[in-house]
Amino acid sequence: MQGDGKAVGWMEKVTDEQYEASSGVDEEDEMKKRRLGRSNLEVSAVGLGCMGMSFGYGPAADKQEMIALLRSAVDRGVTFFDTAEVYGPFTNEELLGEALSPFRGRVVIATKFGFKLDPNGGPKWSGLDSRPDHIKRVAEASLKRLRVDAIDLFYQHRVDPEVPIEEVAGAVKDLIREGKVRHFGLSEAGAQTIRRAHAVQPVTALQSEYSLWWRRPETELLPTLEELGIGLVPFSPLGKGFLTGKIDETTTFDSSDFRNVVPRFTPEVRKVNLALVELLAGIAKRTKATPAQIALAWLLARKPWIVPIPGTRKLERLEENLGAAAVDLTPDDLREIESAASKITVQGDRYPEHLERMTGL
Repeated sequence: MQGDGKAVGWMEKVTDEQYEASSGVDEEDEMKKRRLGRSNLEVSAVGLGCMGMSFGYGPAADKQEMIALLRSAVDRGVTFFDTAEVYGPFTNEELLGEALSPFRGRVVIATKFGFKLDPNGGPKWSGLDSRPDHIKRVAEASLKRLRVDAIDLFYQHRVDPEVPIEEVAGAVKDLIREGKVRHFGLSEAGAQTIRRAHAVQPVTALQSEYSLWWRRPETELLPTLEELGIGLVPFSPLGKGFLTGKIDETTTFDSSDFRNVVPRFTPEVRKVNLALVELLAGIAKRTKATPAQIALAWLLARKPWIVPIPGTRKLERLEENLGAAAVDLTPDDLREIESAASKITVQGDRYPEHLERMTGL
């Protein structure tokens, strides 16, 4: 994280209780709020995806720097944080548990179940597992790592074809009855699966990739969510960083960065897809915003129950992303974006084939 060394040093010298007393969160928390669908779960209009702090985008970031960043996010009004047991694995949940422990009751933490981790203890996952007994074991472990009494929002990370979704929803329903989970969510599920799950236990939110460069959810998912009163939490709302305008065909990534295996991130494809970034940059210049802010503001303007969760490791990027909540795109702006985007065909698949096959089930 750049330009935040003093904050990190200060954080290392104070206890959680001292930070809670001195943070001034209540006075500074002025970010707009949104309700996820027709549930009673209200969160900040822009959340924070935390995966990249520990996993997926190169080596894990410094723990103390990320604690400082997470607490800075709370200071700036963020109340919605996203993690999963598989991020690390486990280390991302542990990070959030430590960083957010002074704010119990003030923040909403979403985590996920459904992957079968390497039985040898390695950092990889070896398949899917949404059997009810496994879900309940994951919940118990996540509660400990997150240092909470109840998981605010518990997503099935990917649909498990081997386990009927009714059994999955039933297991989470049991956890809700026991007070260990508050809300049930699905991630990258198809419309019929959502309907079947919702009939057993109301689904509060669907997490799926959605952005100006991945608009498939508009075809079937958005109408289904609106009908059922389910919120949408778009991950990768900035196209894994591409829509920020900070990446071009010459950008290189760390050898462990997930984007190295994403077809949409080959240099030749990136060069073609820059047309979409140029569209955002043109709107941004006129509105005195940034391309990232326009991309997020566009999502916020789609539906009042959409809450994007951009991720970052940098304080300046966090502040930029949160600034999108204050960007009001006019109907003319939105029409211009829609018209120009319709003339751009985004190239490249968003996932390698074996990962894409796990979505939309």
